[in-house]
Amino acid sequence: MPFQRIQPEKLSISVVRQIELLLLRGILRPGERLPAERDLAEKLGVSRPSLRDAIAELQARGLLTAKAGAGVFVADLLDSAFSDSLVRLFADHDEALFDYISFRRDLEGMSAERAARFGSDMDLQVIDTIYKKMETAHLKRDPTEEARLDAEFHLSIVEASHNIIMLHMMRAMFNLLHQGVFYNRQMIFKQRGTRDELLAQHKSVNDALQARDPVQARAAAEAHLDYVETLMNDLKRSERNEEIARLRFEHARAM
Repeated sequence: MPFQRIQPEKLSISVVRQIELLLLRGILRPGERLPAERDLAEKLGVSRPSLRDAIAELQARGLLTAKAGAGVFVADLLDSAFSDSLVRLFADHDEALFDYISFRRDLEGMSAERAARFGSDMDLQVIDTIYKKMETAHLKRDPTEEARLDAEFHLSIVEASHNIIMLHMMRAMFNLLHQGVFYNRQMIFKQRGTRDELLAQHKSVNDALQARDPVQARAAAEAHLDYVETLMNDLKRSERNEEIARLRFEHARAM
């Protein structure tokens, strides 16, 4: 018979499995600090030695990291998604920029469709809350907060899609954007007209999600990334034209 005797599982292994799932599902985020040992052991209902064994196992596997005097943190797993050499290559070529936008368009369209179908009521409430914060931030002259909320809005949709592979991939994508590998995100929020249009596009995405309309949610998300691609095309063209004009000016001055 194929049955085997059930073996009791060590408490530390149960702790490892729980933390693994929290990491896998994106609930514990890179750089997030875990509660103090005493508090965490109490929350989990295990002894501190069992917790220490579990933490040591997760550290050995590179999932958690300890900082002297600061505590235990979720490792910055996103940095390992792309090698430093590849990131530098991305930063040096416009081809990578537009492939990045195209990739995001496809993935975020799918995420929005899935979020409308599979997102819980709480998921949609989170998305709507972030959108309302964007509306408030939109009234400010400084676009910094609105740009930050823009990233949160997009990631909340990916989280609501309930696909863990998609979630970790998109976090890696947004991490590159946060680092300024492809372009400065605040750059596209500088013009008031552009900010107005971007907010209107986010409203269209949010409205479709709140209505649980997967077709319209996907279409709105894809239209938003098409707009971003057009903005970046125009910006790159303007930069090239400015460089040509500068060379002409320098040449004319030297004649």
